[in-house]
Amino acid sequence: MTGAAYDEIADWYETEFIPAQSAPDDPLGIHDALRELLGPGAGPCLEVGCGTGAYAGAVRRLGRTPVGVDLSAGMLRHAAGRLPVVRGDATRLPFADAAVPAVIAMMVHTDMPGYPAVLREVRRVLAPGGVFVHVGVHPCFCGAFADRSDPAVTVIRPGYRERGFSRDSWTSRGVRDKVGAMHFPLAELLGAFVAAGLTADGFAEGGGPTPITFSVRAR
Repeated sequence: MTGAAYDEIADWYETEFIPAQSAPDDPLGIHDALRELLGPGAGPCLEVGCGTGAYAGAVRRLGRTPVGVDLSAGMLRHAAGRLPVVRGDATRLPFADAAVPAVIAMMVHTDMPGYPAVLREVRRVLAPGGVFVHVGVHPCFCGAFADRSDPAVTVIRPGYRERGFSRDSWTSRGVRDKVGAMHFPLAELLGAFVAAGLTADGFAEGGGPTPITFSVRAR
């Protein structure tokens, strides 16, 4: 298995990036979306692209048992103390068909050029009656085309409709300028859910004044 881009920034991500994103007031609405769309339950909850395991505690507070998979050994080194983890490719999840009652993907779809294939794998491993929650950066207001340097105003430049990978960023304090990020226009992102056989039945937006996160619950 090859190395992952996040291996080189794992320590920075753990000590600087995630603490800044995890303020008590949940400025991006990530924890609110997880509570609203996933909700309380029991049994294992697989986090695809778990990174350092930053959301394991939130999953446990909902009564569920977090389990993580990620390609980056560097990130998993931090995650191992927070939840059971396995190193693996999200487009080939190391889990049996219909094996888990809940799956989440937290702020990772822009890290995965093959996210449509990841969604097909999520559908494969999801147990009948199970739930999948996607929490990601908002495709309409976040990307190389969006300048958010002024907290009060988001400037949208041409480029929203262009699916692709970029390192262009309005800030040097984020992930995009370090490892790059994929952009999927909203219609293409939601179309990938449909193509994977997932049926969306809940949505949420978070952050502001212009939304920063877009979340989907599907079954």
